Parts: sequence; C-alpha cells; structure tokens
Amino acid sequence: VQLQASGGGLVQIGGSLRLSCAASEINVSSTSMTWYRQAPGKERELVARISQRGGTYFADFVKGRFTLSRDIAKNSAFLQMHMLEPEDTAVYYCNIQEYWGKGTQVTVSS
Repeated sequence: VQLQASGGGLVQIGGSLRLSCAASEINVSSTSMTWYRQAPGKERELVARISQRGGTYFADFVKGRFTLSRDIAKNSAFLQMHMLEPEDTAVYYCNIQEYWGKGTQVTVSS
C-alpha cells in the first residue's frame, strides 16, 4: 500500500489549497482516511477524517474552513482548505490504517 500526498505549497492568509492523497493497492472507498498535520516543534495532530461510508469528522480548529471528499475513479481523497491561517502551517499527512504518506508542506504567510 502506498499513499501519495500532494498539493501543498505557499499561500497567503485567507487563501486556499487542495491537498490530494492518492492510494495504491487499497481502495479509498473501502476504509476510512485521516489527515494529520505536524507543525515545527509540535506533536502530530488529527485534522480530519472521512469514514468508509463518507461520514466526516473535523478538528475544532478547522471546522467551517476545511472539507473532505473522495474520487473513487482516481482512488484519491482530498482535503480542501479555505481561509488558511498562519497556524495552519505544517506538514500534512494522509493515513489509512497503518499506512502513511510522506507528507506535503503547507505554509501560510502573512
């Protein structure tokens, strides 16, 4: 199983980014997928999760700003991020079961 996260970058405050997590050897529709992030000097924290049935959970600090979706044909999941804040600066990881992507850097500048 491989997970490939992409879509990170440098964005100004209030901007948007869409992170993608492409999976191989496992169907994203058959399991839940979770996004985590880790900022410098901080512990990894859960950002959002989409369940097998499509139900979603968001950490309080991203509610109303981030959304989740999946594209079954592309076997990928997406984290759409709006109204980004400097506090959102971190490396974002996608996770399925015990498998992790390498992470993609999101930097929000003022």
